Amino acid sequence: MEKTYNPKQIEAKFRSLWEDKNLFSSDSNITSKNAYCIMLPPPNVTGSLHMGHAFQHTIMDILTRYHRANGEQTLWQPGTDHAGIATQMVVERQLATQGMTRHDIGREKFSQKIWDWKAQSGSTITSQMRRLGSSVDWKKERFTMDEGLSNAVKKVFIQLFEEGLIYRGKRLVNWDPVLHTAVSDLEVISSEEQGSLWHMRYPITNTNEAMIVATTRPETMLGDSAVAVHADDKRYTHLIGKTIDLPLSNRKIPIIADDYVDMEFGTGCVKITPAHDFNDYEMGQRHHLDIINIFTDDAKINDVVDSAYTGMDRFKARKQIIQDLNNQGLLEKIEPHKLMIPRGDRTNAVIEPYLTDQWFVKIKPLAQPAIDAVKNGDIRFIPENWNKTYFNWMDNIQDWCISRQIWWGHRIPAWYDDKGNVFVADSLKQAQKQAGEGITLTQDEDVLDTWFSSALWPFSTLGWPEKTPDLSRFYPTDVLVTGFDIIFFWVARMIMFGLKFTGEAPFKDIYITGLIKDGQGQKMSKSKGNVLDPIDLIDGISLQDLLKKRTQGLMQPKMAEKIKKQTEKEFANGIPAFGTDALRFTFTTLASFGRDIQFDLKRVEGYRNFCNKLWNASRFVLMKLEGENTDTNAQLSTADEWILSRLQNTKANVEKHLNDYRLDLMSQTLYEFVWHDYCDWYLELSKPLLQNDTTKAGTQATLIKVLNEIVTLLHPIIPFITEEIFEQCNVITSRNNTSLMTQPYPQVIHNLISIKAETEIKWLQTFILGIRQIRGEMNIPPSKSLPCFVQNFNATDEQYLANNISILNSVAKMHNINKLSTTEQAPESATALVNDMKIFIPLAGLIDKNQEVIRLNKEIEKLEKQKSQFEGKLNNENFIKGAPKAIINIEKERLAKTLSAIFDFNNQLKKISSL
Repeated sequence: MEKTYNPKQIEAKFRSLWEDKNLFSSDSNITSKNAYCIMLPPPNVTGSLHMGHAFQHTIMDILTRYHRANGEQTLWQPGTDHAGIATQMVVERQLATQGMTRHDIGREKFSQKIWDWKAQSGSTITSQMRRLGSSVDWKKERFTMDEGLSNAVKKVFIQLFEEGLIYRGKRLVNWDPVLHTAVSDLEVISSEEQGSLWHMRYPITNTNEAMIVATTRPETMLGDSAVAVHADDKRYTHLIGKTIDLPLSNRKIPIIADDYVDMEFGTGCVKITPAHDFNDYEMGQRHHLDIINIFTDDAKINDVVDSAYTGMDRFKARKQIIQDLNNQGLLEKIEPHKLMIPRGDRTNAVIEPYLTDQWFVKIKPLAQPAIDAVKNGDIRFIPENWNKTYFNWMDNIQDWCISRQIWWGHRIPAWYDDKGNVFVADSLKQAQKQAGEGITLTQDEDVLDTWFSSALWPFSTLGWPEKTPDLSRFYPTDVLVTGFDIIFFWVARMIMFGLKFTGEAPFKDIYITGLIKDGQGQKMSKSKGNVLDPIDLIDGISLQDLLKKRTQGLMQPKMAEKIKKQTEKEFANGIPAFGTDALRFTFTTLASFGRDIQFDLKRVEGYRNFCNKLWNASRFVLMKLEGENTDTNAQLSTADEWILSRLQNTKANVEKHLNDYRLDLMSQTLYEFVWHDYCDWYLELSKPLLQNDTTKAGTQATLIKVLNEIVTLLHPIIPFITEEIFEQCNVITSRNNTSLMTQPYPQVIHNLISIKAETEIKWLQTFILGIRQIRGEMNIPPSKSLPCFVQNFNATDEQYLANNISILNSVAKMHNINKLSTTEQAPESATALVNDMKIFIPLAGLIDKNQEVIRLNKEIEKLEKQKSQFEGKLNNENFIKGAPKAIINIEKERLAKTLSAIFDFNNQLKKISSL
């Protein structure tokens, strides 16, 4: 075994081995009675692996490897999403560099260019998944635009249309005026911005009175259809039913009453623009108001309103309208106002509620079975508190706009004749049969929302609508691992479509993970400059390259400079290479049920240290066994029985935590066992046992047995290093196993649980820790052999002493352990306790009491000065106001450590002084 752990070398070796030997195949364990299936949430084909992906993929891989090792036929289904808008924009940008648009080359050639791009560049994220060790069945990789999945999409669309659950209608949608398409709520980012609140005077017809209305979007007044007040608002009851002379227009609009209006907000009068506000649209439906669309698809004023503003951009029109209102004395006042502005996540354009013809799914009939499936326990959310979020959305669900005005995606299977009649079919040929011969048909230009095809993912990837072996074997799937942000957009729709088209829920469990944030709890984003790339954590990255990645493409120099300074401060030496296993272990420890997860590089460093410790422990074991024949039937010592007993408890807890989806507790359990029980204690206890001919064979057998089970238990979390250690163990034990992946997951062997051994070793540990504490407090070197007296012991203590005298002499560096009767006086000593038994370490000749007092006082004096410095900083108002929160926390932590050290040194001083 190499002296130093080299993750890069190991990872490259086993990535190839696993795939070459087809070890991820779902065809393994094919004779098993049980099947287990996880669907990978399909990442965008344009995407790259971000921290959220890496976190969730680690969780899915652990579950997959665990169930595979348990002998179940296991499928982790991979694939990517065609990501309509995102992918189209990539290729459109390429065309723009050549001075062209998609319209210049036409739909067919443009689509071919996207397919060409996918073939060349669309595999970035899948290659990164391989770097992470994701054990998906690569031979079954799917793409949402595959022929089979496309056929499933058409079948679903046609069936829903024939059942009256898909319809085409004019409705209000989120409209991106740059992309010229409807977008989903998920593609809209709303954030608070500074704006204005304009108060306008709306004259009441045939009076000298006016109503004051306030708006953040004065240009929409051109499409106003009413002014609304609350029916109980006595200020305006006499006006209900009258009309307003709409300013800058030749129209009269009614004054109506509606309970939606808040009497306490503003003047209690609200302008209603049904074509350009979602709430106004609902009110317009209730009162049968005119719906007047004032915009073109690029958000310019159209000619419908027949005004002087026709052709103006909406924001230019806003300025002109305000000026005109002011000129006519109709602008009451302007107030600064913070408001939430919705912007497209791709274009950053302000999203416009826009009235347009779109295709919709009538969703309520599909929603009720999906609600019932969670209520009756067919599907469970983990953690359970997400049920409430799910029900809240499902109970108030609205029809789903499924059409998009782009070219890349599943084209809607609908054709029109010249009279506007629609014919829905899976091909032009079938549509022609419906329309009749000689009728010219034109296919709908729109494509389906990406989420439509994604909603079919759990069963379409398995071959539906055909009754394939994979569909019958793996559907319903076992668990969906995903984030809370797409419960509505994807999870709920998969449940609805799964129940509708297969009669069964698509998965049994939905494990909702938290959101990975930076070390200060901030969301990771390009604009904040705090994004971490998981591949950079695996391979390492220089400060120069990290700065380039974080500032590339930023348009604002001030923002780039701020990010540069922040990065230089946090990563002065760049990011070291931690390796995949250290990163995976870190993710596993973070897999709690919390909503927000803070990611700190110190954690990754800690788990890299864990990998190093495991590596060094394995080298120790293999060196001790080299050239030896292991006797599995050899007699075991108490220490051997103890570690085997602790191992069984560990296995039981690991199984429980895995079944509860508490991977954080699983990893903690394994960490504690490996680091403390096996490395810190058993390896140390084994050293004297290996020197004894009576105990040597049993200890050798136990060392390798436990190590083999450790790497098997850890394999789902840290697959690369464990595979390498397992291979080295094969050499020592002359086994010929292909891979650790083919080994069964360790099961609890109940007859190896020994309370007797655990009790005795607990006594031994307490004894040794007592001696070590005395050494630490009295500044006695660890290598110095110590005499010892014991007093107030019972028969069990005597037996344990006799059993473990060689271990105590070796591990605790003792000699001459003498027994004192209860009446005998111990010499001047430092003391420790093991239950009721007293341990005395005579200090004569070990320390110079006076010199030790002087040393401790000097240490305390130095610490007191540090304490004053830290307190001075934290009591400085300017420091507290000006320093970043992270820096303040560091200073607080330093103060706390200093206070703790002062306390410890004072305790030592008291003990020394009392001797």
